[in-house]
Amino acid sequence: MHDHIYYLQRPNTYASGSEGPTLLPQMTFSAPRMYLANGVTTIRTAGSVEPYADINLRKLIDAGRLIGPHVEPTAPYLQGVSDIFMQMHTLSGPDDARTFVHFWVAQGATNFKAYMHITRAELEAAIKTAHELHLKVTGHLCSVTYPEAAALGIDNLEHGFFVNTQLDPGKQPDVCSPETGNATLAKMTPDSTEAAALIKLLVDHHVAITSTLPVFEANLAGKPALRQKALSTLTPQALEAYLYGRNRRNTAPETPLTQRATQNYKNAVKLEHKFVEAGGFLMAGLDPTGNGATLPGFGDQHEVELLVTDAGFTVPEAIKIATLNGATYLNLQSRTGSVQIGKNADLMIVKGDPSKTITDIENVEIVLKDGVAYDSNELLDSVRGRYGEY
Repeated sequence: MHDHIYYLQRPNTYASGSEGPTLLPQMTFSAPRMYLANGVTTIRTAGSVEPYADINLRKLIDAGRLIGPHVEPTAPYLQGVSDIFMQMHTLSGPDDARTFVHFWVAQGATNFKAYMHITRAELEAAIKTAHELHLKVTGHLCSVTYPEAAALGIDNLEHGFFVNTQLDPGKQPDVCSPETGNATLAKMTPDSTEAAALIKLLVDHHVAITSTLPVFEANLAGKPALRQKALSTLTPQALEAYLYGRNRRNTAPETPLTQRATQNYKNAVKLEHKFVEAGGFLMAGLDPTGNGATLPGFGDQHEVELLVTDAGFTVPEAIKIATLNGATYLNLQSRTGSVQIGKNADLMIVKGDPSKTITDIENVEIVLKDGVAYDSNELLDSVRGRYGEY
């Protein structure tokens, strides 16, 4: 439910940062095959930088001319004034947001995503217009807080509870705070009154949450490197960037900020569990933007693993979050999302028993999409050393 078809590249990465601009090149060949090889048969792109490529990819896959999962193409980001990514359109106000939604629906986008610097007025206009057209809006927010977005009628919030800014110090209306939610998550401990109030608000407003734990786990030191099967998909340059970033995290001295990041991750996974306990609707995503640390398909599997090992869900609960819940949100539950007579044969066959050892979910041998069987290893061989290139 948060499966982009692009990669993230930072030019000339060095010890204290990188040169601008950060770029989002499209991976239209490799990413779909990597998703499908790892058992992902339907994706929502959750934000596009090459929207026509995503929309046309959907058509070509459905026609059997290209290999990949079913694609629910998200429109380009609904973004306010910012230079964070130069490939994004900048909204000029609510009227532009309304025009934007109408235009991309006509082009074939099936859903929308608001981004970090959108204003409340722009978000409200986009939500109302999308709802009039019977489509949904999700958001990776910052300038707008979770309570504000819920009040405006947003359908979905991305990245669990990591990017809510309502308690950030000095938070100004319609302005993304420098903390981007880190201070809020540090204050919003799982048993706090603030957490209970927010969860109740989200549940009452029927706001779904998308968990994307791998992209945040990747920022923590001491985590094992990706397995070789995943690393072998990267170009030499992408592999070098991934290892460089990983080594920098693992060798950096511990500071109050790194300690807070570790605690914030623990807070976030517990909040996701409490959200579900309270009746909240949780879905699973990936966000493949971690410089090689979060890869299409491989990261989706790891998300399920983290829902079990870190967030405390049972294996059946985690699998449902990653399958039927996403299908239900997309109104596809009558044909996919669970194993049931009459539904599409969208299945993954693994060696092992994930109900006993959750990491067996990685041992994919055959994937069926619409009853057509694909050899997982052959798909991965076809993109070996190519992710990061095309």
